[in-house]
Amino acid sequence: MKREKWGGIVMESVLRDRCFSYALRVIGVYKQIVVEFKEFVLSRQFLKAGTAIGALVFEAEFAQSKPDFVSKMSIALKEANECRYWISLLRDSDYIKINTAKELLSENEEIIKMLVASIKTAKRINK
Repeated sequence: MKREKWGGIVMESVLRDRCFSYALRVIGVYKQIVVEFKEFVLSRQFLKAGTAIGALVFEAEFAQSKPDFVSKMSIALKEANECRYWISLLRDSDYIKINTAKELLSENEEIIKMLVASIKTAKRINK
């Protein structure tokens, strides 16, 4: 299912679905860290950044204007980048396994690519 806004900007459900699935994965890893290590500070930052990506993408779907859409997607991109930091920190401090970190970072990178493409497309359309 696609929604068309601002004369051609298309919000694909693929990005929304991937962000939602990613958030669920982040929640699962967060729960594991809390239960296994009783670590609440770093894991909470990871949880906030990892779930904010999808929330912002969902919010952008009903943005009030093209600049509002670009702004929300840009903030989602910043959250995705921040999430990479927390994953690396959790990995290097042995709170998450290397394979888990690799999977999270790989999916994060794919989401980042999709966000960048959406932002570039939105900026290019109807300049």
